[in-house]
Amino acid sequence: MLGNQMQGGLGTPGALSHAYVQHPPLRCDIPDTRGLFYDDANKFLIAPTADRILYWKIAPPIPSGPPNSDPVNEGPVLSVRYSLDHKVIGIQRSRHEIEFRNRETGETCSKKCRADSETILGFFWTDCPTCDVILVKTSGLDLLSYESQSHAFRLVESKKFNVSWYLYTHESRLILLASGMQCTIFTGYQFSAGGIVKIPKFEMMMSKTEANNKPVLAADDVHIVTVYGRIYCLQLDRVSMSLNLYRFYRDAIVQQCALPTYSSRIAVSAVDNIIMVHQIDAKVVILYDVSLDSYAPVSAPLPLLVRGLPSNSRQGSETADSQYSTYGGTIYGDGWNFLIPDLICDAENGLLWRLHLDLEAIAASSSDAPLILEFLQRRKSDPSMVKMICLAIVRTIILERRPVTTVAKAMDVVLDSYSRLMKMGGGLPGVRQIHEQSQRLGGQLVEDSHVISQGTSPGPTVSPSVNPDQAGGIANRSAQGNSGVDHGIDRATLNTSSDSDEITNVSGVTSQVTSGYQTSDAINKRQQVVGEDSRPLSSGTTMQYGQHAGSVAISPIEMFQSVFALVEDEMMGDPAYLTAVIMEFLRSASKAGLKAPPNLYVMMATLLARSNRYSEIQLFVSNKILEPSKELAMQLMELGQQHSPTRKLGLDMLRERSLHHDYVAALLQDGYYLEALRHARKYKVITVQPTLFLEKAVASNSAQNLATVLSFFCEFTPSFKTTSDFGRYRHILSEMV
Repeated sequence: MLGNQMQGGLGTPGALSHAYVQHPPLRCDIPDTRGLFYDDANKFLIAPTADRILYWKIAPPIPSGPPNSDPVNEGPVLSVRYSLDHKVIGIQRSRHEIEFRNRETGETCSKKCRADSETILGFFWTDCPTCDVILVKTSGLDLLSYESQSHAFRLVESKKFNVSWYLYTHESRLILLASGMQCTIFTGYQFSAGGIVKIPKFEMMMSKTEANNKPVLAADDVHIVTVYGRIYCLQLDRVSMSLNLYRFYRDAIVQQCALPTYSSRIAVSAVDNIIMVHQIDAKVVILYDVSLDSYAPVSAPLPLLVRGLPSNSRQGSETADSQYSTYGGTIYGDGWNFLIPDLICDAENGLLWRLHLDLEAIAASSSDAPLILEFLQRRKSDPSMVKMICLAIVRTIILERRPVTTVAKAMDVVLDSYSRLMKMGGGLPGVRQIHEQSQRLGGQLVEDSHVISQGTSPGPTVSPSVNPDQAGGIANRSAQGNSGVDHGIDRATLNTSSDSDEITNVSGVTSQVTSGYQTSDAINKRQQVVGEDSRPLSSGTTMQYGQHAGSVAISPIEMFQSVFALVEDEMMGDPAYLTAVIMEFLRSASKAGLKAPPNLYVMMATLLARSNRYSEIQLFVSNKILEPSKELAMQLMELGQQHSPTRKLGLDMLRERSLHHDYVAALLQDGYYLEALRHARKYKVITVQPTLFLEKAVASNSAQNLATVLSFFCEFTPSFKTTSDFGRYRHILSEMV
């Protein structure tokens, strides 16, 4: 596939999509189920029936087998969450009651609130050392500790304040509680293994439609994602049709920019550190990489496609219009619920999809090789694929004879990425160190927790039809939207490894946002709140996203084997260009503190000789631009058959590298056997066969020289006298005398 896309070079037009879902999805359309719920802490997709809980473990790849099940009491189900050790099931039965069931004993207990003054918005399990369950009520938070022996819950602490709706994600361990007339004032807490951290209260910005009309912020309009280990909150402003991007710090929340949405109906996902903004009405996806200074889209808006359908078209995908009849659903249908980070639940058809980036299509649609290489080197979801694409891009720009400056920038990107990996400790061990540090500071690696359908009801439900006792359901999406936002926030955990430089970068990036992505004065004011000691809230997950354990970084050896060795034959007609490219590679490797493979110096010497640039070979060798090695020395000697000074360079390099056996053999090959003898005696070279020296002496027709060689080996190798060679050449010497 990659070969086909790269045949026309970079920037090939006509890419169908940059994002897709893979067929077949998980089919969860089991009869008699009462909605679908997503337990982001355990990665469970849950489908309750009248007397059982069915669940699938959602881990790559999406499962295809039947669900697991647990018996439960009959009754309405507003939300379901398993404890982190899977021993207890929490089931919200109503706006005022949560039932907890011990899976081993079947024993149950309930927590209720005062029906006349408060309602339960939801609950979640935590690994916080002081509590196990957090109850979210309209009157605040109840922190509960679970006592397993008595199967009872003890109230640890109550935090009192008004709550309209909330958002929580297990990955971030962060909960945001909305309040105020417009639901724009937020209080936040992070419940992690390191303890409880209170987030400063902050207010989200909203545009006004009319002088006396103040819109209310809904939970569906707030999305929290974690990318590059950092927590971001994206708030949709329906009036200005923009997406306000906030970043969380311990002592401040900073609005960084505003992204245009072009629509008031959007959804947000996060795949491989890329933020996907889904335009529901237009049925397209816009990709953002927040590591870029401009916050501009990665590519043009393109449709979301289904790959792997039975009737495959080009690249195994179909247009949105033709996919309905094929898989039985509608792309961006009304029943679609987006689960941050990368899942989609089609509640109407009982399907669960996982989102993917089409990195090949993204690479093929860009003509800026250094920029797309930077983009690819930040991806982690499929290291082997990323590495293959990057190598193909570098080969392509060389074969297309792009300007040497462009190739040089591409080399810098690739080798800088590998150099950073080496400084981290050589790949995964370095990544693990970062992860372990994050855990010590309060973070923990746990998958996102997010409810499939958002509603004002205490729990999220995906089913289009909801039991009346569940008080809300799909119609009220705000509360479940909260849990959706929660899902994004969960991913963040505290990390004190950031310093003031990183915070300076945050404001620096914001100030550079270009027109169309400009920030307001309010944003700049908010940035001033962040002090030098501010530490960002960041995810406890490693930067290694996904199930793949490899690295996308490309070593100098891989560059030689998969780029230079493959393009050499095709560049025979233009050795000067390839020589210039190799020079830039060597410069980049030296800048990154990396060693180039010896075979690359051999190739460069060959290319210079092919252009009769022998004087440059001598200059590069003397200035150590061509790094001395046995391989290079042998190549210089071979090239020196047409140019004796170059052969001498090779001989001298063998001697300087203390490669005595090869040096003696080379002297013998050139007929300097007496000099080879002297060198062998001086450095005790015993690996060269005596017959080679004796044959050279006989060929010189000099009895004196033959006698000298025989005397040397009799003295240097006492056992030589017992060999047949000694008798044979002694007889030849006597005949010569």
